[in-house]
Amino acid sequence: MTHAPAMAGRTTDPEPRHGPVKSPRPTAWKRRARRESLVGYLFMSPWIAGFLLLTAGPMIASLYYAFTDYNLFDAPRWIGLDNFTEMFGDPRWRHSVQVTLWYVVVGTPVKLVAALGVALLLAQKRRGQAFYRAAFYAPSLIGASVSVAIVWKAIFSDDAVVDRTQQFFGVGVGGWTGDPDMIIYSLVALTVWQFGAPMVIFLAGLKQVPRELYEAADVDGAGKARQFWNITLPMISPVLFFNVLLETIHSFQIFSSAYIVGGGAGGNACGPADGSMVYTCYLYVQGFENSRMGLASAMAWMLLVAVALVTAVLFWSQKRWVHYEEGGR
Repeated sequence: MTHAPAMAGRTTDPEPRHGPVKSPRPTAWKRRARRESLVGYLFMSPWIAGFLLLTAGPMIASLYYAFTDYNLFDAPRWIGLDNFTEMFGDPRWRHSVQVTLWYVVVGTPVKLVAALGVALLLAQKRRGQAFYRAAFYAPSLIGASVSVAIVWKAIFSDDAVVDRTQQFFGVGVGGWTGDPDMIIYSLVALTVWQFGAPMVIFLAGLKQVPRELYEAADVDGAGKARQFWNITLPMISPVLFFNVLLETIHSFQIFSSAYIVGGGAGGNACGPADGSMVYTCYLYVQGFENSRMGLASAMAWMLLVAVALVTAVLFWSQKRWVHYEEGGR
């Protein structure tokens, strides 16, 4: 007996007969993922609050103050581009730009050369290697402190260690911190003394260079200098680029050492005859000693733009001299 006629009269209805089907409730794994996300945001909340209150908020406020006349005591008054016009016409501001550029162009390469040279020495296996690494890195931990800047100022002052050493060799130039032409060299010496951080990064890069390349170069008769230029530098070029970028940005931001060695608060806050008046030192003078926070904010944003442009140029130039392991640039 067949039931075909009975089945033929039935049709399949894809649509629900009693209204739309309600979406299923969230599954257990979705609820768990949501809870984990909430926990993650809870742990991130201190950083988010700090970023908004201590970084993003002050940046937005300083951008507004850059277009106002603000002295920290009265309400800011909108003046448009007057701060920038005054800044570009200020000879002391232009002098601070020149001093900062000189410090960056001279201090950064010398510091990186010293760091790379010491890293090449420490890359060789020898006894007491761990001690030497720690000893060379130690100045980077304390070099930016105010106490070290005070000691550095005392060392390079008149009739101090450096001055007496110069006199012993018949060089009577006097102390560096009291000479407008020599004080900037004491700041360069201080930053070179702090080569520990880039040295450690260079050392890590040197450890990644395959030894087979040097062995093949020895077989071909290449000397140490040729191996350095044709093997070591190309292989550590990404590390070199990172150090150049990082140290260049740090050089633009120099303040505490220049301010303390230069004399601190008062008429000689930026050194005798503004000899150590780097950009941030003059910014501090305008903002906190002259109570011109609007002008100081404009100077700060100009520094940010300058550092951003230098960073962009460095990233653009890396295509020409930075080599990666896969052969690209």
